[in-house]
Amino acid sequence: MARFEILEAGLGTMGTTAQADILLELGMMYAVGRDCEIDVVSAHKWFNIAAIKGSARAAELRAELSATMSKAEIAHALRDAREWMTEH
Repeated sequence: MARFEILEAGLGTMGTTAQADILLELGMMYAVGRDCEIDVVSAHKWFNIAAIKGSARAAELRAELSATMSKAEIAHALRDAREWMTEH
């Protein structure tokens, strides 16, 4: 997953809107299985981070996805998002 490591490394230098758009796209990638397996936990994580960065669409998608997830999956996604936000 080197492409994501490179992407994540450059996020600090972009504007907030650009960051939110890219993070929303990461969520979409995992939600629909574009170039990867569908992973609702990762999708929720990226939608959550994009929403924190200001994406209203990501907040909507996160809410829709949450309705299909177990409490354990949501808790895992929230932990992953919090960890990512702490590191970046």
